Amino acid sequence: MRQSSLDSVLRPDRVFGNLRADSLGAFDAIKAVTAYAGSTVLFREGPMARGVFLVCEGKVRLSVSSASGREMTVRVAGPGEVLGLSAVFSGSPYEVSAETLESSQVAMVTCNDLTGFLQQYPEVCLQVVRLLSYNLHAAYDLVRAVGLLRTRRRSPISH
Repeated sequence: MRQSSLDSVLRPDRVFGNLRADSLGAFDAIKAVTAYAGSTVLFREGPMARGVFLVCEGKVRLSVSSASGREMTVRVAGPGEVLGLSAVFSGSPYEVSAETLESSQVAMVTCNDLTGFLQQYPEVCLQVVRLLSYNLHAAYDLVRAVGLLRTRRRSPISH
């Protein structure tokens, strides 16, 4: 049996973590793995999504920027993480920029190939829904934490 080039990063807690052999082979066939040097931009915040990116090796910084050009790191993604998934499925622009922090190996799957793959292997859709739900809850937690922190700072000091 042929071993997938993604076996080292596919874990049960990741979106493509427990694919059956046939779906793993099909996923292998639609991805393009590329080695990137550090400081390489995979995609920028704003343009329409062209696909998803699976970090195989290395670290990728996800950031957002303001109209004035200020940047803020949202988080650092590592092996096994899928980037750009929500933008692909919502048909919207990438909501963050992604830049490698070190030499990295990243697999890319185009929007059309991913859609076709999920239509052919619908059991993977549940994993995608779980990941998107997890990301949504993480965003809620972050908003809650930031909102409560700001609320505490703004509360009047009693004398």
